[in-house]
This record gives sequence, C-alpha cells and structure tokens, in this order.
Amino acid sequence: MIVIVDYGMGNLRSVQKGFERVGSKALVSRDIEDIKSADKLVLPGVGAFPECMKNLARFELVKPIIDFLGSGKPFLGICLGLQLLFDESEEFGLNEGLKVIPGKVKAFSRDMGLKIPHMGWNQIILKKDVPLFDGISNGSFFYFVHSYFVEPDSSSDVATETEYGVTFTSAIARDNIFALQFHPEKSQQNGLRVLKNFSCL
Repeated sequence: MIVIVDYGMGNLRSVQKGFERVGSKALVSRDIEDIKSADKLVLPGVGAFPECMKNLARFELVKPIIDFLGSGKPFLGICLGLQLLFDESEEFGLNEGLKVIPGKVKAFSRDMGLKIPHMGWNQIILKKDVPLFDGISNGSFFYFVHSYFVEPDSSSDVATETEYGVTFTSAIARDNIFALQFHPEKSQQNGLRVLKNFSCL
C-alpha cells in the first residue's frame, strides 16, 4: 500500500488522484501504524517549512518518517516534502529539517529579475540514471511552484537540475529515497509516468 502522509498541509487529494489515475491505490493517513506498515511512503507539501516541521512534530510523525526512510522501502517527497529532508531551511529564519540529506534549503534571489515564486512549466536535466525517470526524456517539462530550492552537500544526491536564474537541484535520489521539487500530480503525462514508476518500485 502507498501511504500519503497527512500532516495538515499539502495537496493530498490531488496526489492521491494522481496515483489513482495510474492504477495505484493510495491511502491518505497520519496514523503511525499505517506509516509503519506502508510499502511505499509519500510526503507531499505546500506551505511554509517551519510550520510544516511543527505539524510533523505535533502529530508525532517525525520518528515514524525517519524510521521509514531507513527501512529501505521506497519514499517519495514532493515539493516541500523534498525540502524537509534537508538539514535546515532559511525560510522565515533558520529552521531545522529532518536531517536525512545533508545540505540546505535556500531562497531564490529577488535580484535575478525573475518572478518569485518560480511558477509554471520548466525543464529538467537528467544527471544520473534513476528508475523514477524511466521513460522520461532529458529536457522534459514539469510543473513548479516554489520560492526556495535545495542545495545538497553531495552532487551524488542530485538526480535532476533545472535552470531558473541559477541552476538548482530539482530532484534527488539516494538509495530508496526519491524527492522532487516539481509537482508530478500537476505535470500531465510526464508527471503521471513518474508516479507510475514510483508505484512499480
């Protein structure tokens, strides 16, 4: 069973519907036993980093998520669900994350002359062979909505990059952990292919 973590924030139903469209059942839950018994876990997110970390702590979800990440079973983070994996974020001051992937979450500079948040369709550049992107061509377009981006300490964690004033990491992959800055559930056929690939891991 795919379990989508419900911590009171995020586009839970649209992610669930995305999995349903590719023929995969997904349960939205914050029940710790559901998370422990999940075959695959999805952490989506929309909103502010510090508020999200507070919600995860309030619902006592931090340890179950970290335990799942260490289990070897497939994990998918989406948007804020990617950023939460990192050591810290500079959103609304310096805030600690789950500290699973070494690195930081940084703000796009407003001096670039580009609209912030970065919103709309943009291309991904594949940086390594990852099963999540089977059937996805280099340069494919996905849908983004974000004002912050991740900066991993190790280039080995980088799965894709995207250009928006700077070159930023738009997806990571490490062992069983996959996470995306873009929204696959809003990215039409390419996004559905990613969700299908994750379902088949």
